[in-house]
Amino acid sequence: EQHALVLPPEDEGLRLDQALAQVLDQYSRSMLKDWIDAGLVRLNGAPTRPRTRVAAGDRVEVTATLAAAGELTPQAIAFTVVHADPALIVIDKPAGLVVHPGAGNPDRTLVNGLLARFPELAALPRAGLVHRIDKDTSGLLIAARTPAAFQRLVRALARRRIHRHYLAVVNGLLVAGGTVDMPIGRDPVQRTRMRVME
Repeated sequence: EQHALVLPPEDEGLRLDQALAQVLDQYSRSMLKDWIDAGLVRLNGAPTRPRTRVAAGDRVEVTATLAAAGELTPQAIAFTVVHADPALIVIDKPAGLVVHPGAGNPDRTLVNGLLARFPELAALPRAGLVHRIDKDTSGLLIAARTPAAFQRLVRALARRRIHRHYLAVVNGLLVAGGTVDMPIGRDPVQRTRMRVME
């Protein structure tokens, strides 16, 4: 899939891979870095590197290539499927379950469980999952079952046609009201945290 972007003002001064991770959050940062390294990302018409600093208004072209889930081991993992049809699956992920294998969690993830229950998902990136939630968060996730459904869902997320709603339980006394109605994005310094940002 081709993406043509103009970077917004809030990306000024970020590394290219960081800026793309915010704008194309349907893809992992490691995937974006791999595409940059492979020459599939052009900054203002030229090949570039992940660490290149960007400016507001920079033009970025990304050729997103689908890579299969790879050599992941199918494993029996407990999770509930709340909907399944020929195009997609909706999963109720329990708290405590990691979504994707990664550093410190090489297996026993939701992806491993999806591959055990739906072996055809091995042909799709991230076993068809088009978004994720944190390990300790429970909630609904969508997984595509076909390449066409994967592309459509990724495109819908990028165009903000799929909306996510979160409910947080707070322990303690709220001292400044009970609603946070602000734009939230990935913290550019601590990538494992989210923060209010324009």
